[in-house]
Amino acid sequence: MSAEKLSKARTAYLVSLHQKKFRQKYRNFLAEGGKIVAEILSQDKFRAEGLYALPEWLEKNSALLHRWPDLAPVAVSETEMSKISALSTPSEALAVLHDPGLEMPDLLPADRFCLVLDGIRDPGNLGTLLRIADWFGLEWVFCSPDCADVRNPKTVQASMGSFLRVGTAETDLSDLFARHPAMPVYGALLEGTPLPECRFEQGGFLLIGSESHGIRPELLPAVTHRVTIPRYGGAESLNAAVAAGILLMGIKAGT
Repeated sequence: MSAEKLSKARTAYLVSLHQKKFRQKYRNFLAEGGKIVAEILSQDKFRAEGLYALPEWLEKNSALLHRWPDLAPVAVSETEMSKISALSTPSEALAVLHDPGLEMPDLLPADRFCLVLDGIRDPGNLGTLLRIADWFGLEWVFCSPDCADVRNPKTVQASMGSFLRVGTAETDLSDLFARHPAMPVYGALLEGTPLPECRFEQGGFLLIGSESHGIRPELLPAVTHRVTIPRYGGAESLNAAVAAGILLMGIKAGT
C-alpha cells in the first residue's frame, strides 16, 4: 500500500484537534500510537472517524481493520505523519475518535473507590493517573475544571489505552462530595495519618492535589481522612501520579 498525500484542508482539520476548543467544536479527538490504535480497533466504546497510519502498520494490522468496514484508512508517509501528530516523536498510527461525552452517574456505588484530581494541569501526568486508576481497577476518575483536558492527545497517549476503560468526568468537586455525603474522602496531605496506620473503608474518594499547590483550601472541609505518605528522605513532594499509586496500593492492602 503506497502512502497518499493529505490535502491541506484535511491536514488543517487534524492539526486543529490539537486544541481543546476544536475538539469540543467537532466532538472528535486524536489517539496516537501503534499499540493504542490497535486497541481502539479491538473495542466498541469509541467510534473511529478516521485512521492515518504508515503503510507497514496498516498491512500488519489488516485483520483488525476488517472489523471496521466503513472506515477508510489513509496510508501516509512519515513526513505527513509528523505534520498531523501532536507528539514530539510522531507514531506510526493516528486515529480520530468521536467523543460521545460521558454522563456522570447520579449516585456512585458506596463500596468502590474513585480517584478525584484537583488541579492536575500536565496532560502527561493526567494520562499516567488514568493508567494507574485502570491498574487498580477503578471505574471513575473525576477532574476539577482546571485539570488538563482528558482528550488532549498527550493525555490519551500517556494513558496507554486506559482512557478506553476508565470513565472520566470534569465536575465541581465540592458538589461531587456534597452529593455523596456518606462516602469518605481520603485526602493526600503532608500532615495526616501515616499511610501504614490508616484503616480504609470499602469505598470512597481518594483526593489528589497538584504537586505544586496540593489540595485547594476550599476542599479541605470535605476531607474526612487526611492521609500522609511517610517521608524518609529530603524530597519536598511527590509527583501526583506516584503519590496516587502508593496510596491506592495502601487502600487495596487495607480494605
